[in-house]
Amino acid sequence: MKTQLTRLFGAALLGAGLLAAGPALAQGAAAPARTAFVDFADVVERADPAVVNIRTTERPRGPRGPQGAPGEQDPFELFRRFFGPDVPSMPRPQPNPRAPRGGNQDEVPRGVGSGFFISADGFILTNHHVVNGADEIYVTLTDKRELKARIIGSDERTDVALIKVEGTGFPRLPIGDPGKLRKGEWVMAIGSPFGLENTVTAGVVSAKSRDTGDFLPFIQTDVAVNPGNSGGPLLNTRGEVVGINSQIFTRSGGYQGISFAIPIDEAIRVSDQLRASGRVSRGYLGVRLEEVTKDVAEGLGLSKPQGAVVTNVEANTPAAKAGLQEGDIVLRVDGRVVENRAELVRQIANIRPGTKITLQVWRAGKTRDVTITLAERPAEQTAQRGGETPPKAPDNAKANELGLITVDLSEARRKELRIKGGVQVVSVDGAAERAGLRAGDVLLQFNNQEILSAAQFNALVAKADLRKTIVVLVNRNGAVNYVPIRPSR
Repeated sequence: MKTQLTRLFGAALLGAGLLAAGPALAQGAAAPARTAFVDFADVVERADPAVVNIRTTERPRGPRGPQGAPGEQDPFELFRRFFGPDVPSMPRPQPNPRAPRGGNQDEVPRGVGSGFFISADGFILTNHHVVNGADEIYVTLTDKRELKARIIGSDERTDVALIKVEGTGFPRLPIGDPGKLRKGEWVMAIGSPFGLENTVTAGVVSAKSRDTGDFLPFIQTDVAVNPGNSGGPLLNTRGEVVGINSQIFTRSGGYQGISFAIPIDEAIRVSDQLRASGRVSRGYLGVRLEEVTKDVAEGLGLSKPQGAVVTNVEANTPAAKAGLQEGDIVLRVDGRVVENRAELVRQIANIRPGTKITLQVWRAGKTRDVTITLAERPAEQTAQRGGETPPKAPDNAKANELGLITVDLSEARRKELRIKGGVQVVSVDGAAERAGLRAGDVLLQFNNQEILSAAQFNALVAKADLRKTIVVLVNRNGAVNYVPIRPSR
């Protein structure tokens, strides 16, 4: 089965009396002065009442299904998709006797998940995918009360949702600082795997700032989480919430020792906006981005692979209006270093629309500043361009030392691409072919130098030191990126 990141309808398990090991000892080094056992029992006793089970239902739509109810589907079908066809069918849930009276008797069970109180007046954090599409949301507390909840706001991009039940005096979980988490530190999760309420599991922090999505640097752990754990808290040994359990990495569809949690500081930032306006507003540049590889950094004269390559600038966006160009490498945002593409996306998204920012970019071998006023990120973006039909190679044309035959672009084509020069590849062989170039590609730069014509490009290649990596800036079907070519290999 294809490896995938799987969002869970989910929770987690417990571990108590686990040995907290000190740092590894060099040979002959003295043993640490003390070791301690981590006992989660007291933490669980305090935290358990603030964790809730969430079940969602939907109203029947369409004709009667094979199970008898109108449009009804097996609520555990999702779980079998996670775990494969060999997992036996699970018993169908019976109608909940605690369900609020007067509700729609034709409601169809939709899924289960977890959540936790962040305020005494009933605000609960969970995952977007737990409540998305639900017609009704029911929250079960540890004292067996079941309350109806309403959605305050839900954000698909971060997978964070804020819901609320009516009442006061609810126990809430203290908020911790994910920035102080250390690799190897013990953490635990509480939730409702497979609907088994208030189940506890424990493990360690495996990695921090793991990039599995544009807007969130996840906390990676080996805490066991399964369908039903989603939305439940990840707690440190002091009982503070440091994350929201959200995803697993799996080849089988089930837990395989790697799980991911949304850092609680990121989730609180989103929930504050949801509470204030019911939606999340993010800064927007209007560009597509790629990573800077080691070969590209060396070829362009950067000290290390850092920043993000602008591969496309959308028309009539803040980036286009400010003069940001395809091929620019963004190195800093208002003085803050950009390590990679995901970090740039997060930095921009966390800035309020309408804010004026300064980007430091690498362009043609030099750094320069570009001032941009951010817009608000649109709900959805689509940018599609069709492929280009490459022209034929001139008669008797010979490939240059990189294995390329190129032709000048027409004035109309240059205008379409909004460039002054550039050449189009009509034949590829040798080192260029090994690098992944192909007919139809438009070459814009050669080692930081703008390509103006096919003759000038061939002259640049002839003068280049082919013992070193060559970096060309390529436009392919509207997307621009750097491609390293290793002539001597």
